[in-house]
Amino acid sequence: MNTGDKTAGQAQMLANRLVKRQKHLGKWARRRRINAYRLYDRDIPEIPLVLDWYNGAVSGALYKRPYEKDPGEEEQWLEAMRQGTARALGINPSRIFIKFREPQRGKAQYHKTGAGEFLTEVSEDQMRFRVNLSGYLDTGLFLDRRLLRVRIRKEAAGRRVLNLFSYTGAFSVCAAAGGAALVDSVDLSNTYLDWARENFLLNGPLLADGNCNCRFIREDVLRFLDGAAGENRKWDLIILDPPAFSNSKKMALSFDLRRDHRELLAKCFRVLEGGGTLYLSANVHRFKLELPAGGRTGNIVPEDISEGLRDEDYRGRRIPAAYRIRLPG
Repeated sequence: MNTGDKTAGQAQMLANRLVKRQKHLGKWARRRRINAYRLYDRDIPEIPLVLDWYNGAVSGALYKRPYEKDPGEEEQWLEAMRQGTARALGINPSRIFIKFREPQRGKAQYHKTGAGEFLTEVSEDQMRFRVNLSGYLDTGLFLDRRLLRVRIRKEAAGRRVLNLFSYTGAFSVCAAAGGAALVDSVDLSNTYLDWARENFLLNGPLLADGNCNCRFIREDVLRFLDGAAGENRKWDLIILDPPAFSNSKKMALSFDLRRDHRELLAKCFRVLEGGGTLYLSANVHRFKLELPAGGRTGNIVPEDISEGLRDEDYRGRRIPAAYRIRLPG
């Protein structure tokens, strides 16, 4: 079989798989009132793509292959996969955005790819979020955190909520929609804080009846926590969804989640109200949770909730480790 025939055959295999997945997940998504979900995640070994559906458009990534491939052949192959995807889903190929993804450190996956911007809105239940499908490797909404967003919305009523490494503010919107008394979103990036503000504006009608005080704070998280502890400020619910690694020039020191999470948790516990809850999401392979020693943390038994956050579109797929940690009252 020549290269062209092999590529055409793989494009048809991908199309067949997508038709089946969309038929199943489309029904599920309509019941759940969501229109953004994972369609395909390297299901066929010869086709190492990840493809996500975003309200009539697709954002995807081609993972680095374990062997060298001629760049021209790779581009022809990718175009064939794009055409097969468009055929299967009944959309224009111009609405399909596939980027190259290699292992990233920190928030490198959030940096612009130079591909321009394709902005659209997606919904989860009544909430709406702005996503950028073409300009970044990641779109602004982590689909594998969907059920954690549901939890936050259910548990936020009347509570003071702190969203650390808040990115585009999706957790913050959920907390406000759930009736939080206060939502503080902390991130170093003005770009993402502005994006978070836009997500709040999108949800204005949903939040109009609440009395939430929502603040957007541009600061290094570790410095912010030290300052808050010094002022004896407290929150009832903390959302901690840090990058695996960060060496931003705006930070005093580099941050490595595996190495530094115990110190980070210790700082969080100093500002978490007694009886309060912290949710930790750790998107790194082989993450081993280590709690800080001593003080009131001695009686903590963290609850691994990872499997409980596996939604229908992530069955059989890797999702971030997640823990619910409650401080003694």
